[in-house]
Amino acid sequence: MKRRTFIKKASVTSLACAFPPIIPKISDPEYSVLELMGKADIELFGEGVNLREEASIAYGKMAKAAYADGFNIKMVSSYRDFYRQEGIWERKYLRYTEDQGIQPLDAIEKIIEYSTIPGTSRHHWGTDIDIIDGYAKVSGDVLVPEKFEAGGPFEGFKQWLDENSERFGFYLVYTDEPKRRGFKYEPWHYSYAPISIPMLTAFRKKNILRLLENEDFLGCEHFTTGFLKSYIQDNILDINQDLL
Repeated sequence: MKRRTFIKKASVTSLACAFPPIIPKISDPEYSVLELMGKADIELFGEGVNLREEASIAYGKMAKAAYADGFNIKMVSSYRDFYRQEGIWERKYLRYTEDQGIQPLDAIEKIIEYSTIPGTSRHHWGTDIDIIDGYAKVSGDVLVPEKFEAGGPFEGFKQWLDENSERFGFYLVYTDEPKRRGFKYEPWHYSYAPISIPMLTAFRKKNILRLLENEDFLGCEHFTTGFLKSYIQDNILDINQDLL
């Protein structure tokens, strides 16, 4: 069972907006394969936050600043271990292949529009968050790009994030850059760069292709070497360039 230590969120004044964006730390700590793939028992902090300690403190400061400006940041998702991601993947795979009759390869392509292959999710690291404005009146699915655009319930919140999130170290991961490949635009997904950058660097040093070939979950028998190489290049690495 994951250990969770709850911390009191650090306060932040309106003067926080006067500071420049946090510069990611230059470090190269050791991260195990199990840790990078969401299979290790890591310590998580913050009640209802569940991030690594430094990321949790930064999130608390950002949430307080947003609150002062009329937004109530609500955490939709943060840390997810390998096995939870595996469950998400397999439910979607079964829904597409069995319920909708989609061929396996087409089902996999549909899944990776938004969902990661288990073991490759940035949410495994305790650095990434999916967030919305809890004050906004909204119905149905909340993690929909249109709801963050002009006229959508999260339009103002997204503008606030665009102007302020990097001050606290949080960077949008999957941007709306027209030439970007891989996962579709996710205006709700932010990453705490001071930790996630060195974690991605460590992950890239591993033989990701071999790691994925050794897994066993529904649909993985259809993974080809070519598919996995494209997935690594497009879905893992074609992200906001500030996070590389």
